[in-house]
Amino acid sequence: MRVLITGVNGFVGGHLAEHLLGAGGHTLFGLSRQAGWPAPLAHLAGRVELVPGDMADGPRVAEVLRHARPDWVVHLAGYAKTGGPTFDPDQCWHDNLTATRSFYASVARSGLRPRILFASTGLVYGEPDDPDGACDERTTLKPATPYAASKAAADLLSHQYSRNPGLDIVRVRLFNQIGPRQSTDYALPNFARQVAAAEAGRQLPVIETGDLSARRDVTDVRDVVAAFPLLLEKGRAGEAYNAGRGEAHRMQDLLDRLVALAKVRVEVRQKTDPARTADTAVTRADARKLREATGWAPRIPLDQTLADILAEWRGTTRPA
Repeated sequence: MRVLITGVNGFVGGHLAEHLLGAGGHTLFGLSRQAGWPAPLAHLAGRVELVPGDMADGPRVAEVLRHARPDWVVHLAGYAKTGGPTFDPDQCWHDNLTATRSFYASVARSGLRPRILFASTGLVYGEPDDPDGACDERTTLKPATPYAASKAAADLLSHQYSRNPGLDIVRVRLFNQIGPRQSTDYALPNFARQVAAAEAGRQLPVIETGDLSARRDVTDVRDVVAAFPLLLEKGRAGEAYNAGRGEAHRMQDLLDRLVALAKVRVEVRQKTDPARTADTAVTRADARKLREATGWAPRIPLDQTLADILAEWRGTTRPA
């Protein structure tokens, strides 16, 4: 297949490119605002054709589509920060909704009919009615933050474009993905960075954290991207599919499991970030629809994922 990945040089995009290259038989193109590969993805140069461009730039996207002539499109590009002090709501809405609408319009005008996989998020569901329950695809969307609302709007836009003008779009709602190369803007890689720094003597053996009471459905990103080609092959146009492990783990428990891998005794200090008070407290996926449609299931144990994240930081942290 000829595959165009938007946001290819992001966390999920890089792992997807590796997965598709490993499977063989695909010609890969990546649409990105950056003209070059970041250092952790430099090994993809020459194996994935990186095409610079902005999704909201209609003429540029038209050129990219004519060049790539994709059979499949995986739409990962968007605003990646879910909150925090540097969160920009205007940019978030532009990148997640406006740019997606512009991209779909360009595809509709192109005369091509690729199968498109839109990457949504489990945060579109907000708080479940039952804190111990799981969200399935029929759960009412109740996004609690600007990030979640903008993704919910793009999710619904994807459904609309599958009905009119009839693009071939499948939606996947991703719950929390973790793994190597994830930004320290996210909790677990940030914790791993601090553990590695403490082991190397570059900081005191203390981890500063936010609220650890939230419960998250976390899955290794390498398992998550394995679901994408399955959905492109077997998913139904216009339908949404949850992708997650189906287990809600307290962030405190995940941190404890990471700290248990440390080579030094580590103290944890919590502090509340007032900017994150609207975050959803519990997320858990009911992914039966995805399993039944594709046979997908996570294969990598969480402890292995945590060990891999920590090993990456150990490998890049020099002793003091």
